[in-house]
Amino acid sequence: MQGSGQEKKNSLVKSFGYAFDGIRTGIRKERNMKIHCVAVIAVTAAGTFLGLTATEWCICLLLFGLIISLELVNTAVEAVVDLVTEEKKPLAKIAKDTAAGAVLFSAVMSVIIGCIIFLPHLAELFSRLF
Repeated sequence: MQGSGQEKKNSLVKSFGYAFDGIRTGIRKERNMKIHCVAVIAVTAAGTFLGLTATEWCICLLLFGLIISLELVNTAVEAVVDLVTEEKKPLAKIAKDTAAGAVLFSAVMSVIIGCIIFLPHLAELFSRLF
């Protein structure tokens, strides 16, 4: 006989709890995650002030999710590598460096996309002011 619906519900609640614990840990312990969170807040404030369109907000939200998710995966990769070995090994370096590279590459692309979204709004604001 399989588990009851209540057990599945508790398991689902626990799974979400673990996921939120992971997010909290990433924010508390990882400097780069803190930087990304500040960037999310700054972009959200600027987007609200400049009146981004719904499509522009969707792009920003997608990029927020991408960068934060990649940073969490990078943290997990680093933790697993550190758990497996404390020695300097070429494969451990590749794992850590490529995970960090994924975050960096996506962050740079996000900045470029942010410029494409925000510069026209800023140009319009400045043209009205001056």
